[in-house]
Amino acid sequence: MGNNNNEKFASTDPAMAGLLFGQQNRHLKKIERLLDVRISSNGLDVSITGDAAQAKIARRLLEELQSLLVAGYPLYPADIDYAVRVLCQDSSARLKEIFLDTVFVSARNKIIAPKSLAQKSYLDAMRSFDVVFGVGPAGTGKTYLAMATAVAYLKKKEVSRILLARPAVEAGERLGFLPGDIAEKVNPYLRPLYDALFDMLGLEQGQELIEKGVVEVAPLAFMRGRTLNDAFVILDEAQNTTAEQMKMFLTRIGLGSRAVITGDITQIDLPNGKGSGLVEARRILQGVDGISFNYFTDQDVVRHPIVQSIVQAYERDQRSFRKKSDTSS
Repeated sequence: MGNNNNEKFASTDPAMAGLLFGQQNRHLKKIERLLDVRISSNGLDVSITGDAAQAKIARRLLEELQSLLVAGYPLYPADIDYAVRVLCQDSSARLKEIFLDTVFVSARNKIIAPKSLAQKSYLDAMRSFDVVFGVGPAGTGKTYLAMATAVAYLKKKEVSRILLARPAVEAGERLGFLPGDIAEKVNPYLRPLYDALFDMLGLEQGQELIEKGVVEVAPLAFMRGRTLNDAFVILDEAQNTTAEQMKMFLTRIGLGSRAVITGDITQIDLPNGKGSGLVEARRILQGVDGISFNYFTDQDVVRHPIVQSIVQAYERDQRSFRKKSDTSS
């Protein structure tokens, strides 16, 4: 713990202060808890006392949140969690450059924008590179941001179609030759992709695009033998691809296409002895021009705050298990 310090902040007007401080100062109390500082307010003036570094972050946080409010950003309690994490990682970060970088506005008028430094870097990579990998734990927005970017590109006519693919681990390649409706056979694997798509476009428009073939949701096995031109292709749960499947997917990418590959290398469900295509691709393709690897940690989890605690608990358990294994061998 460093030296204690006192930082001052003043809001710009009473209405702004009400939004920034929260009803009955709820936002200020939340900031106190998150940064372990003491905050007192008197009208538009705020005094922050605590560890020098933490107090400075709290002051910068209030300045940055106020700038978001001035720009018309609707501040929710969860945004304070995300903002604290951003400034704790980089105290010079500008929240407006992150939170106001709108990817897409969903059918329910939900603004989809990055909520962490890693998400912002990932989004910038998807705009700059033809092949992008997003690697990290559940809840970090890897797939959701990729889908929002794909839909935005489709709306702007920068691609003519979207393909969403997942490896169907349990059923393997046998799915490829089953009679009947494909969607019925693979629904359990692809449901999360449908859910995200409908969340963005609404059920009616999402189904219409699927029926027209503009958006295709399919198991990875159905990509064999195809070349995809002018498409935005997303491979989700890529940790469960085999080396052969990953190579097959990457070599399907055609002219004018973009590919985003997402996965969590701590959640590999392949049978024993089968190497993960995502792990191998990372080893082989790191440093190749035109390909970007982006990594997320539990600090980037943007679901309910309890998800971050769950991810951290599992990681602690895995580290403990590895230590026990090392000492017993």
